[in-house]
Amino acid sequence: MTGWFDERSGLRGTVALITGGAGGLGEAIARDLAANGVRTAVIDIDAAAVAALTRSFAEGGHDLIAHHGDARDPEALEALFTAADARWGRLDTLVNVVGGTFRAPFTETTPKGWDALLRTNLLHVLHACSLAADRMRAGGRGGSIINLTTIEAHRAAPGYAVYAAAKAAVEQFARTLAVELAPDGVRVNNIAPDYTPTPNLTRLSRGANALDTPAGARAAIPMGRTGRLTDISNCAVFLASALSSYVTGGTLHPDGGTHASAGWLNWPDSGWSNHIPASVLALLDREGTADPRA
Repeated sequence: MTGWFDERSGLRGTVALITGGAGGLGEAIARDLAANGVRTAVIDIDAAAVAALTRSFAEGGHDLIAHHGDARDPEALEALFTAADARWGRLDTLVNVVGGTFRAPFTETTPKGWDALLRTNLLHVLHACSLAADRMRAGGRGGSIINLTTIEAHRAAPGYAVYAAAKAAVEQFARTLAVELAPDGVRVNNIAPDYTPTPNLTRLSRGANALDTPAGARAAIPMGRTGRLTDISNCAVFLASALSSYVTGGTLHPDGGTHASAGWLNWPDSGWSNHIPASVLALLDREGTADPRA
């Protein structure tokens, strides 16, 4: 018996291509799309993750093309699109997941670092969207392009200036592309999560993130917890499906309310404030850890 979601979503039998689709957020999205009958093609730089996903999908009877490669390499990216063309002859969804950063004050970075960040977070998105748009237009069925960005595209991000700029560029690019492709029924949207623990994010924070503690999460995130992989993959399934058929040029914020709170913290015993409470400053002063520049 076909259920309401299966009928409304129109996902079964469609084809999705995912960059960075074998681990973390990309893997969660690939698995949730496959669970809804989507045939999936992924590229990932992690060979072990590609092999593990291939085995898992084969055991589950899901149709998968999995390439070990770098989505930042135009030839590797085109090879995945070509493989999907050859096997399925259509493309309905593109999900751009690949991204990454490092932490450093802007004045301590170099043009080589800027180029690396732009290649990782912006340029491959342009290339993938170009390859997808042509195919979706030619197919005549429309389609959905989904970009994974970040809350840092919407607020200051000290130590991540170029990364934040690149992600903001992806969002603006998506808005414009959405308008250009709308007459062809191709939708373009973004998903901008906040802190959602993945292996890569854990390595970046060096395991010392206060958000990993219940008290830290309650203070910084209105909903009181960090993100889960399914919080993000649920959004991707919605945007890939016909349930979002009238949604384009927008951004979903699966962030527990941090985009809305915009710097307001729920301090223990003090409540909501957009600055450090005097009681906390007094405690720091007593402990000798207050900022000596104050």
